[in-house]
Amino acid sequence: MVEWPVMIGHLVLAGLLSLSCLPAHAGPPHEARTAPLQAARPASLHVMTWNVCAGTYSSCPLFRRTTAELAWHVAVLATQADVIFLQEFCSGADADLERELEARTGRAWSVGSAGFAHPDGSPYQCAPDRNGRARGVQSVTLAVAGQDVRFETHALTTPPWGLRRNAICTAGRTFCTAHLSSGSPYDDRQKGAPYRHKQLGELLKLARGVVGGDLNLVPRAASAAYRGRDECDPRDRWTYVTKKRKIDYVFAGPGRVRHCFVDHARKRWSDHVPVHAWVAR
Repeated sequence: MVEWPVMIGHLVLAGLLSLSCLPAHAGPPHEARTAPLQAARPASLHVMTWNVCAGTYSSCPLFRRTTAELAWHVAVLATQADVIFLQEFCSGADADLERELEARTGRAWSVGSAGFAHPDGSPYQCAPDRNGRARGVQSVTLAVAGQDVRFETHALTTPPWGLRRNAICTAGRTFCTAHLSSGSPYDDRQKGAPYRHKQLGELLKLARGVVGGDLNLVPRAASAAYRGRDECDPRDRWTYVTKKRKIDYVFAGPGRVRHCFVDHARKRWSDHVPVHAWVAR
């Protein structure tokens, strides 16, 4: 685990406060310029979570896309965001994402990834792009508006036959994201989803601020996360396209969630849709 310098919180805060300095042309793509997005308050922090489904599933639209294309698809959704949680991203696209975000927003960004591994410890590689170029390891990724932000990786308890999963956090665990076990026959297959619930408990203990990601649990099953926290979308709108159920979340402290937007217009970009939350600073 990476130790955090004492002053990193001040650096991140300075970067996040730069939201007021966005250039006039910055903004999400045309389809996302809706009333909900316009409702963000200046005193709020804009957090987006999205399972990109870019790594290993051939049925997903971003499978085998280049790292530049992956970066573009994320950045075009998050032009007004301050913090981005990504799942099933590819670590080889980190540098492209940082450059794309900086070009679109006029702000400095820091991007970090925590890769998954096979049960034997070998990296769980993303499929190469359509040109045969490597794209790194399938990962959970955290992007924060700010320069030289550092990240820490925390291993989650995983079944010995399943993928080794990590959470990634930043700034003294002010922001944390993870992608919990899937519940498929090869990943947390027992009745009651014991590994997912253990992973959720570990993630919640880590987080000291905003936490979210793909929990692979519906709201009733994820009830532990609601204790002492507000969730972005109490309407429980679906976020997983294939089965039309909610498994993607952004949580913050009581009374801190100001607004939420579930971007169903993006249902053709992944098997999940992005969730945008505005959280009081």
